[in-house]
Amino acid sequence: QVQLVESGGGLVQAGGSLRLSCAASGRTFSTYAMGWFRQVLGKEREFVAAISRSGSRTYTAELLRGRFTISRDNTENTAYLQMNSLKPDDTAVYYCAAAWVGDYYQILRTSSDYDNWGQGTQVTVSS
Repeated sequence: QVQLVESGGGLVQAGGSLRLSCAASGRTFSTYAMGWFRQVLGKEREFVAAISRSGSRTYTAELLRGRFTISRDNTENTAYLQMNSLKPDDTAVYYCAAAWVGDYYQILRTSSDYDNWGQGTQVTVSS
């Protein structure tokens, strides 16, 4: 198991940027595939982006490509989500998630693939 703590959320104007961080506990961070999801109250959790345990493969939801970028630093046990050109529709609670995988290049894109979740960080984009 790994414990995850998100940070970096907040209030930003449309067109602005935020970088979310997800700090993981433990010494085996590099064995976990990571993902970011978001959820608006009353709606289902939505996939945002995922990254392989090695960091060499990433996948971003099609509608968010070009604005959102996932990355990780295995030496710092941290995953990141860089969000640019933010829109009011990006307002949500953002969650990071982790799942142990044996494959260095595996990407996980559904919430049920993950068994470790952070508490979430609120992102609010004003118009």
